[in-house]
Amino acid sequence: MRYEIARHFPQDMIFRESAPLISLYQPTHRSSPENKQDPIVFKNLLRKIEGSLAQLPAGDGSGLIMKPLYEIRDDPDFWMHTLDGIAVFASQNRCVVYLLQTPVKEYAVVAGRFHIKPLIRAFQFTENYQLLGLHRDNFIVYQGNRYGFKELVIPPGVPRTMKEVLGSERTEAYLTHGSYAGSGGPTMYHGHGDVKQEIDKDTEKYFRYVDSFVFENYSIKSKLPLIPVALKEYHSDFRKISNNPYLNEKGIYKSVDAMDPDELLERTRAIIDEIDSEHVRKTAESYAKAESGSMGSSDRTRVVRAAFEGRIETLLIEADRNVPGKIDFETGKVESGDIDHPDNDDILDDLAEMVLSQKGTVLVLEKEAMPADTGVAAIFRYK
Repeated sequence: MRYEIARHFPQDMIFRESAPLISLYQPTHRSSPENKQDPIVFKNLLRKIEGSLAQLPAGDGSGLIMKPLYEIRDDPDFWMHTLDGIAVFASQNRCVVYLLQTPVKEYAVVAGRFHIKPLIRAFQFTENYQLLGLHRDNFIVYQGNRYGFKELVIPPGVPRTMKEVLGSERTEAYLTHGSYAGSGGPTMYHGHGDVKQEIDKDTEKYFRYVDSFVFENYSIKSKLPLIPVALKEYHSDFRKISNNPYLNEKGIYKSVDAMDPDELLERTRAIIDEIDSEHVRKTAESYAKAESGSMGSSDRTRVVRAAFEGRIETLLIEADRNVPGKIDFETGKVESGDIDHPDNDDILDDLAEMVLSQKGTVLVLEKEAMPADTGVAAIFRYK
């Protein structure tokens, strides 16, 4: 196989490969019969790439670049396992394919740099998360994205229930509570007035165990947002004792057992969307503050110069704005040009690559979310 499937962005090849470079984006489909048209669309995009490569001098290695693309075109197994979109980056040395869980617009270009804005957009926000389904005496952990989730299997022998965790440390008070309304009725505590206090102590001990176990075995490794799913009273008790920095301030206030997978996913998506919206809002506020203090700008010329000098901390780019041309990464000079010519791509895309290569942050936003109308907005680094 001459192409490889990538799962993380950005790949080193984005900054290392030499022209000519191919960038191809295409919406795809998960199931039949819709996915029957996907290979045909891909073939049409390849024709556009072939036309661009034909403008280059002979001996440029374009035949070598196209080989893995033809392999993708002719691989029925590949087209049976696509998701909602693909992104393909190809050079003379490598061909990398991203299977995307968000749709993308058709786009195919040959240029001196890879076209990365759609990929930034696909990977920039919270897509993956972990869920903690919490009861007073049991817990469960899921991991997923906005399209689904699965249970993370806790190894056999690991204490999981309150009884397993506390064992003989459980208070006598907890062991003597009962239900006055029958087996399905609410739990009523009988005995002295301090019975509930003793039970709360057991709950606190157990929640501390859950918090420590989830952090050490899942959160610290994945670094993903942890969304609690529990009855309202358990949220409050758990947050009081939690030391997990990945525990999200938002949660789902319903027992995980009282929801089917579709409802749980829908509620989780709503939280993920809130997290992303809040991130954009705070970034826009940071830009406004930076601009007022001469530490931010939406002037393209000034932004390009700052990027060339490595002075951009955060760059915002308008998603559907293209400025044909290129940036000379050696001099910082901006050159306008025809986007259909293989020497050119999108100046804003080059700008994004320059900032990413310097460990800056890049967000690609809809026009309505941009804090400026020039297509760019930058927050500068403090020197």
